[in-house]
Amino acid sequence: MTPADEDAETLLRLAVDAASEAGALLASWRGEARPEVIDTKSSPTDVVTEMDRRSEALITERIREVRPGDTVLGEEGGQTAGVTVPDGTGAGDGAPAVGRVRWVVDPLDGTVNYLYGLPDWAVSIAAEVDGIVVAGVVEVPRFGETFTAVTGQGAWLHRRGTAIALRCTLGVALGQALVGTGFGYDSGRRQVQGEIIAKLLPHVRDIRRGGSAAVDLCSVAAGRMDAFFERGLNYWDYAAGGLIAREAGATVGGLGGQPESTSMAVAAGPELYRQLDTFLGRLNPERDAQRSQEQDTLAGRGRGVLANAKRDVSGVIGVLRVRRART
Repeated sequence: MTPADEDAETLLRLAVDAASEAGALLASWRGEARPEVIDTKSSPTDVVTEMDRRSEALITERIREVRPGDTVLGEEGGQTAGVTVPDGTGAGDGAPAVGRVRWVVDPLDGTVNYLYGLPDWAVSIAAEVDGIVVAGVVEVPRFGETFTAVTGQGAWLHRRGTAIALRCTLGVALGQALVGTGFGYDSGRRQVQGEIIAKLLPHVRDIRRGGSAAVDLCSVAAGRMDAFFERGLNYWDYAAGGLIAREAGATVGGLGGQPESTSMAVAAGPELYRQLDTFLGRLNPERDAQRSQEQDTLAGRGRGVLANAKRDVSGVIGVLRVRRART
């Protein structure tokens, strides 16, 4: 084992501990009433709950306690640099130097699922060294499952005290593939995503939409789905799950030889990945429909709703005190 391996394992242990504690915090809400929505992001249906922020604060605090010099990129709080420590390292003797390690944190992936009491939500934490993800954990509390990976050491599912090595499905043709996906919050993006799914559906076994990209990527790693693709993910959505899928043998990337990104992220066994890449590439899926005048009018009404602190966020969620997201 090299020193780099040891560092990655140390980072993973910290990530696992933080994710476990954050998962327990989130799971402590038992669903007697929906968590309060306190903010929105890209649209009135792209919501933030107080639990998202509490989870991220807890994770950041746990990382800072051990490694005060590291950078943290969180979905809710953005990127914050660590503090300078006397020995010039992130956390004492033998640790990577300040600036080498960045933590990529999604404190609650699948917020809408969580809001509605559905079980597919997760805490996702990845650790980068010099810009490369070397360790990742996806904690799925409602299923009692923890997915982990360290670069070059495979992917693992930890459940009820047992560690299970993960391997994605191989040799599956597109026509026999169970394919997962997700949808954005902007109406123009959803319109195109619906068109793409309509064209893909007759050519695959079936489609699944779970609501958490981190969980979906782990499902590919575990062979529970054969493939996954989605346009519009953020880095924190796929940083840890992407490593786990890759370490389980999946190819993870974008379309046409590009790396995974907000534009498109795809994960599948190598041959299925190539088939899906070819099929999707013909459909030009990395685009959004132009917003119509009617859509703009509806969006304007949505902004008016958000400006009124006593109005409902979407007519569906049914929560109070929603305010406009910061820009």
